[in-house]
Amino acid sequence: MNAFAGTGKLVRLVLRRDRVLLPLWVAFICMIPVVFVGAFTGAYPTAEARQHYYETSVHTRAFTIAYGVLNGSSLGELVAWRSGFVTFMVALFALLTVIRHTRTEEEAGRRELVGATAVSRHADLAATLIVTCGAALVLGIASAVALIGQGLPAAGSLALGLGLTVAACAFASIGAVTAQLTTGAGGARAIGISALGAAILLRGVGDIAAQSGDGPAWVSWLTPLGWAEALRPYSGERWWVLALAAGAVLALIVLAVALSERRDLGVGMFQARLGPAAAGPHLSSPLALAWRLHRGPLISRIAGLTLVGLVIGAMSASLGALMDNSGAVAREVLARLGGPGTLVDQFLAPMMTMLGLVSAFFAIQSALLLRNEERDGRAEPLLATPVNRLRWAGSHVAFALLGPALGVVAFGAAAGLTHGLNTGDVARELLRLLTAALVQLPVVWVFTGIAFALFGLLPRLVAGTFAVAMVSMLFGWVGGELQLDRWVINLSVFEHVPKLPGGVMTPTPLIVMTVVAAALVAAGLAGLTRRDMPTT
Repeated sequence: MNAFAGTGKLVRLVLRRDRVLLPLWVAFICMIPVVFVGAFTGAYPTAEARQHYYETSVHTRAFTIAYGVLNGSSLGELVAWRSGFVTFMVALFALLTVIRHTRTEEEAGRRELVGATAVSRHADLAATLIVTCGAALVLGIASAVALIGQGLPAAGSLALGLGLTVAACAFASIGAVTAQLTTGAGGARAIGISALGAAILLRGVGDIAAQSGDGPAWVSWLTPLGWAEALRPYSGERWWVLALAAGAVLALIVLAVALSERRDLGVGMFQARLGPAAAGPHLSSPLALAWRLHRGPLISRIAGLTLVGLVIGAMSASLGALMDNSGAVAREVLARLGGPGTLVDQFLAPMMTMLGLVSAFFAIQSALLLRNEERDGRAEPLLATPVNRLRWAGSHVAFALLGPALGVVAFGAAAGLTHGLNTGDVARELLRLLTAALVQLPVVWVFTGIAFALFGLLPRLVAGTFAVAMVSMLFGWVGGELQLDRWVINLSVFEHVPKLPGGVMTPTPLIVMTVVAAALVAAGLAGLTRRDMPTT
């Protein structure tokens, strides 16, 4: 049999399974740089204004860590710089997509079934990489076409788009390697995300050294994120970097194939240890089991949100100074996005909205864990014991509701602490930013409720909650940037959250959202008691 027999059929299978998610991902990422073009054109319409923005931003280290090196003051250079964090997003998506279609399928036993047909050993890995890297290429070209349509130079737009492709393909191949290392998908995801975190750290250290002219600037070249930046869109493109990236991606894929050949199906290179024959007292209830399943992701998310909160709080003072030097148009744009209050408040309010979106994603993932337990056959043995469905599902609902609450508290407290240290009034800023973070909870719970309602009533559609959250965010974010009609912007549930800090605290929408979330969770639990299980 050919080493890649059946790859074409598996490509069609992957495309069918991701027929909704992939187009949404490509469209969403393409839109971000275009929005930046409109924002910079509106806020800094003249070359002098953009030069002033450049001079104020170029030496801010927090900006350099978040976005990369700022090479100049042209519109294209500013857009490419602000798009620096988009490479993190595409890298993470590509990494998780490859692990989901390889290690997760193997862990669930579906790869063994597929392998019983006329399909070669490496066909699933090849199909997943073809689809993921193909989508990354479409994303890069579509982003370039969109930016050219906005009047930016063609060469720079193509370099920016291909930079996104490079980051996605590199982390897709890293995902292919990590999928060979562990027996469980959770371990593969942890290793892959750790690699992404290390890449962000190395790129940040290298960029700060390059910007200041002192230190190991070369470390940026050790990461795929540094390669995307090294293409220098709109700043004298360096096309030879593409050859370096292609060579590295090819080497990683060869490594993944070699590791795949050296392990048995169903296990990884690092095999999990056998557990005790009997469960200890800490696993004697559904709630304890749910804690065992949720604790790893929960702890890592809280740690990540705390770190981001510390950085956001530390950046706020310098951002306030930067925005204070902006023109009247820039301040109008900030007010439109961030609401009333000081310029620092207008920066922090959209950050709190992003906190709400990220926390909603975490809550949806908690609901998906329940769905995975059912689909992979682990729920059936548990429900054959005296544990009923409501106790089983309720234990997961508790972590899906309380986990995001702990995350937003950690973020608000960390941001308030560092911002308060900068302003010299820790008590005031801690209270203000903690309140601003907590008002995001009802909207997070609404999406938690949607996920559990779908799990109970239409379990096959529960992953669609991610799309609902992204579309809701787009209505508010893009609508505000493009000044669409108010009724369009109001379609976003995020628009009904008080814009804190700086805005007016209005409890009515928060109460309504909390009641809606409770009703959705109740509907999901009621549906769960009436439907067949398992539903695959």
